[in-house]
Amino acid sequence: MTDLTQRLAGLSPAKRQLLEQKLRQNSNIAEPIALVGMSCRLPGAKNLQEYWRLITEGIEAVGEIPASRWNADEFYDSDYDAVGKMATRWGGFVADVDQFDPLFFGIAPREASKIDPQQRLLLEVGWEAMEHACAAPDRMAGSKTGVYLGIGGTDYSKLPMEYEDYLQYIDAHAGTGNALSIAANRLSYIFDLRGPSVAVDTACSSGLVAIHLAMQALRNRECDAALAGAVNLILTPEVTIAFSKARMLSADGHCRPFDAGANGYVRGEGAAMLLFKRLTDAVAAEDNIWAVLRGSAVNQDGKTSGITAPSSVAQQAVIQAALANAGMNVDRISYLEAHGTGTPLGDPIEMESLTALFRRKSEEQSPCYVTSVKANIGHTETVSGVAGLIKVALMMRHGVVPAQTNLRKVNPHINLAGTRLVIPRETTPWTGGKSTRVAGVSSFGFGGTNAHIVVEEAAASKIEANQSDRPFHVLPLSAKSKTALVKLAGECADYLQARPEDSLADICFTAAAGRSHLAHRLVAIAETREQLLGQLQAFVEGRNVPGLRSGLASVTARPSVAFLFTGQGSQYVGMGQALYDSQPLF
Repeated sequence: MTDLTQRLAGLSPAKRQLLEQKLRQNSNIAEPIALVGMSCRLPGAKNLQEYWRLITEGIEAVGEIPASRWNADEFYDSDYDAVGKMATRWGGFVADVDQFDPLFFGIAPREASKIDPQQRLLLEVGWEAMEHACAAPDRMAGSKTGVYLGIGGTDYSKLPMEYEDYLQYIDAHAGTGNALSIAANRLSYIFDLRGPSVAVDTACSSGLVAIHLAMQALRNRECDAALAGAVNLILTPEVTIAFSKARMLSADGHCRPFDAGANGYVRGEGAAMLLFKRLTDAVAAEDNIWAVLRGSAVNQDGKTSGITAPSSVAQQAVIQAALANAGMNVDRISYLEAHGTGTPLGDPIEMESLTALFRRKSEEQSPCYVTSVKANIGHTETVSGVAGLIKVALMMRHGVVPAQTNLRKVNPHINLAGTRLVIPRETTPWTGGKSTRVAGVSSFGFGGTNAHIVVEEAAASKIEANQSDRPFHVLPLSAKSKTALVKLAGECADYLQARPEDSLADICFTAAAGRSHLAHRLVAIAETREQLLGQLQAFVEGRNVPGLRSGLASVTARPSVAFLFTGQGSQYVGMGQALYDSQPLF
């Protein structure tokens, strides 16, 4: 099964179908699942680019609890036992969670006010994940696409209780707006997705368990694509008070995985969504594959010294089960995204399970790097496993292992001697040698539900870039309002400046084929990147320039297409030469 994605890329449709049937028949090795789209809102990162930057630069996106959530001074006390108080005033927060455009999703403003912001965020990242996969949401409508979400927070439902007449605020929308099941169902409803729609709550492992269920549904043909992710927002103080009383939280606001100074985790929030397909389908569709999920497993700690106390034995077992599901052995793994919360109890137990599995068998064996993104964004709880998987996919694309943030001195209870495990202190190239790179992602719920996913890098695309570029490029952009269109044009201009290495033809193709075309439209026709950049900047500034047109289009019905054949005598020598040189389909 080595380098399976490279083999698949060269198969004919008939041979691909035959291999797919064989994979289904082989119960020992699971069918590979392709990750084709991603989106996130995380502390300090409103998109994938910002998320990768804070990881590689070792940024801690943690700050004092904002006044929009609660008064940190009113609820803070350094005494852990102080009644109704918390011994921390820190967290990783997402900006503007109160901002939402309900009309974009066809939701009435009155209903939107009763919808948990967690559901609103999921709608936004769900839309973006589909567009990131070049799967326009309007073209996904009616498809057999599943939705699997990790969600557990109920903070928004508590807010009306602050008012004496809070019962008057309860209406029909309050029920659907706060039900955790509706978080998944609302995505299926708004986007008209017809596959299974499931909300999952296993605490900190919710997101990874949701992905595990999505993978199984794809293999069982319950759906042909799956949106899977998680959300977590911190809106009221009750849970933070409880976790502070349990001595889980860092008093000084620093999450220090594996470090001798680890004193608890910092609560974080956010939302993240991924779009998956069966690998055979993704290869056939020539999708941009970010990573291949080869195996997964979920288990439970069972009886331990306490309901929140982890089990090293169970953690070993879930990793071994995921590897067996992938048809791999532990030697293939060269990176682990650990659960790594930065608690004095949890980290040594997790590393105990890893040291038992990753013993060094010879000096020639390559190292297995271990880090945790929680040092950068805090522990995002239900979202943490999804945030870790996105990090791994970005690492595979960039070919590096970033240094572990906040690591000064390794916890003395962690002994890596005689193992392949290395906690990197500086950014390190990640090479797979003769084999593809394989990583593991762990996520452990504080009630004992453990999940692990085995991830393999995707093979490089077999599609060769067209050497003879077309003379002009057409960039279509659209939005549901003029204001949003101006903002989108500005963001596109910023992207063109920040990513000069990206193909202009690819950018224009993705905008045309991968996005839904909304009513307020802009089209720019340009020969060069510089010309296109100037046109977009002119639109943002309200200036008219050649090659640029904008307006309001009717999207209620598509116009018919007519073909005109002029008969003989209209041809001329070389009339198709430019198309032949620049258009592969032609």
